[in-house]
Amino acid sequence: MHVCTVVPISLTVGANRIVPAVAIPHPLGNPELPKEEEKALRRRLVEKALRALETPVEGQTVFEN
Repeated sequence: MHVCTVVPISLTVGANRIVPAVAIPHPLGNPELPKEEEKALRRRLVEKALRALETPVEGQTVFEN
């Protein structure tokens, strides 16, 4: 599984579960957000990654939502 900011790279290397992240300099957060909003953003990304790990997949799957 990859949590990544550039999905085509993860597709190229063959990751089977791909979770898009926020941005290249801050993949798992946004320091410009207020503290509580950034914490919620990070939590959503981690929860999405955990759901991706729980989900059976065949081939490459991008977990957008």
